[in-house]
Amino acid sequence: MDSLILLVPVALALGLLGLGGFLWALRTGQYEDLDGAGARILFDDTKTERHPTP
Repeated sequence: MDSLILLVPVALALGLLGLGGFLWALRTGQYEDLDGAGARILFDDTKTERHPTP
């Protein structure tokens, strides 16, 4: 029972830390473009010229 005196505040602190991280991610726009990330992998970012090998 003595361990509950330590574990309950630690669990509450970790929960609040996770909630704070989630709210920060919402506020900074991390969840704005969910479809773009899935389609972005299909396209090349760099424009490189490919020369045919002789």
